[in-house]
Amino acid sequence: MIGAVSLTLAPERFRQIRGRTLLTILVVQTGMPLFAFAIARMLALSPALTAGFVVLGAVTPELVTPTMTELSGGDTALATVVLVLVGLGTLVLVPGVVTLFLSASIAVDPVLIVEQLLLAVVIPMTLAVGARYRWPDRIGKYDEIYLSVSGLMVILIIGIVAAANASLVRDGGAVLLLVAVGAVVLNSTGYAAGWLISRNFARGERIAATLSIGMRDFAVAAALLVGAGFPTAATLPAVVFGIVEMVTSAGLAKWFSRSA
Repeated sequence: MIGAVSLTLAPERFRQIRGRTLLTILVVQTGMPLFAFAIARMLALSPALTAGFVVLGAVTPELVTPTMTELSGGDTALATVVLVLVGLGTLVLVPGVVTLFLSASIAVDPVLIVEQLLLAVVIPMTLAVGARYRWPDRIGKYDEIYLSVSGLMVILIIGIVAAANASLVRDGGAVLLLVAVGAVVLNSTGYAAGWLISRNFARGERIAATLSIGMRDFAVAAALLVGAGFPTAATLPAVVFGIVEMVTSAGLAKWFSRSA
């Protein structure tokens, strides 16, 4: 999933970004796990579900954020660079926030989390960007295929974790409703934060900031939680958030493109 979409990241995209704009977005990105933790605590969710929200807040923006930014008329290069840098930063951020917020309530192994991040995010992303740099014409020839491969992987991952949570989804009742509320609040809070902190940016940069902060990679979060040995229920926020995000991001893209 990560490798396929990263093959579309041409190196020349990384040379046109304003440093101040990028830094502002990255600072707000690091605050998303705190927002997620606060939401879970306000909803009085279990430690496993809280873990799901914290990891969801700490992972990369959704892999298709650059695509959604392009469809919205935003700065695709900026969204791409944010995606790459946050992907690398997760090696520190994810194990750090999990230990900080969850060590007292759930067993965590930071080393295992780092291993999963290396395998699932950093190594495939680095290899793919390196391959694109080394063989730009050969790799770029198949750009239309890479997003389809990544999309298929997203479907498979979410299908696996949804199946593992089938009983929770079927019998969730109030818990499922609370998780859905939390997902909506986290998603909308991210969009709002991105829109507000970018009020002095150019329009394209503002769209990229809004989508990059509001969209969380639910498939990466789910895969990481499973691989790191978290309770199965911890993946439920990622499943629900994915549904919410797909609807809201499509709506935002349509609104941004119409208001251009």
